[in-house]
Amino acid sequence: MTVRIIDRRFDSKHKSSVNRGRFIDRFKGQIRKAVADAINKRGIRDIDNGEKIGIPGKDIAEPQFEHGRGGVWETVRPGNDRYSSKDQVDRPKEGGSGQGRGQASQDGEGIDEFIFTLTKDEFLDIFFDELALPNLVKQQLAHVEQYRRVRAGYTQSGVPTNINLARTMRGAAGRRIAVGGPYAAQLRALLAELEEQTDKLAPDDPELERLRREIERLRTKMENVPFVDTFDLRYNNRIRVPQPSTQAVMFCLLDVSGSMDEGRKNIAKRFFMLLYLFLTRNYERIEVVFIRHHTVASEVDEDEFFTSRESGGTVVSSALELMHKIIADRYPSSLWNIYGAQASDGDNWNDDSPRCRELLAEKLLPLTQYFAYIEITDGPAQNLWEEYAKLEAAHANHFAMRRIATVADIYPVFRDLFKRQV
Repeated sequence: MTVRIIDRRFDSKHKSSVNRGRFIDRFKGQIRKAVADAINKRGIRDIDNGEKIGIPGKDIAEPQFEHGRGGVWETVRPGNDRYSSKDQVDRPKEGGSGQGRGQASQDGEGIDEFIFTLTKDEFLDIFFDELALPNLVKQQLAHVEQYRRVRAGYTQSGVPTNINLARTMRGAAGRRIAVGGPYAAQLRALLAELEEQTDKLAPDDPELERLRREIERLRTKMENVPFVDTFDLRYNNRIRVPQPSTQAVMFCLLDVSGSMDEGRKNIAKRFFMLLYLFLTRNYERIEVVFIRHHTVASEVDEDEFFTSRESGGTVVSSALELMHKIIADRYPSSLWNIYGAQASDGDNWNDDSPRCRELLAEKLLPLTQYFAYIEITDGPAQNLWEEYAKLEAAHANHFAMRRIATVADIYPVFRDLFKRQV
């Protein structure tokens, strides 16, 4: 018997959820392109919302076969008071406007689009489709608040959906063998005795009739043994066990010296927001630590992190030392997935840049899952970039560095930093 299960759940637009999933899978390429176009038009703060996207009608049109009418037909259209048969009609002028809401094209082909609304989760799933975090799973995870159900043997009670057919049939076969075993032995002995007495006694002898009745009685008992009894039923047993929830901390290091103008800080702000959103898609608990620095580093809140500006020089090592101190005090690497993101214009004291490279190589990179450095400048590379470049080859799995010149470079650089490892 064939069993068909039809999912009739409806979403907010009263469309079948199964058909919606099929539509997204079928037109994944067009939807991904539309999502990329939508991202370029929205701000980072709005990136976790849904989106209405347009798909060209020609991309979703399906060819259909129809029977032709055949023959020669003449059609009279009502309301024609200007033209008659064989009159020539002037070509419509270019740029004409009508009453409709659609747009016209010069080649006469319409460019109407099919508007499709993506939910928040669907939008982010497509946006992060090609991204992956390195070293996502840790050996020790804390903050246990959730549970998951795991298989734990079998039980004699349960709901029909959890029945285990293999175990049930195995138990039924064993029970039939155990219950019917003595009857089978007696039946074999009576059959052997009946065959032996048939050669010695007359066909109507009472002894033969007794043997036949006894054989029939044993066969009836064996047939009455149920094929499957309620005692044989076995159900998959599942129990709840604690499910560790992953937790991570993101360190945002920002240069707020006089050389970092508002445009560069705005680029850094957008990059940090995108990184935070990306981490929230992979971890259940996220904490953010904001460290701003010029000649001295300090831990601040988000408002002060992005709005304050200092004059004077830059000592980048002060921020790295403060990050290491905070990790030692509050975020042990055995319990936390640690990520670091540093944004600067690359300007630093010449004597301090080697110190920064030593701090990363010896103290921070062994503790972090990933550390990304972005240099926001369109000029030549600074001394800090040259020192960090010495780390990239030796720590390719934990450290990456890229340059950003304009806001348009944020997304390509971000995807390059966190691209899926093959």
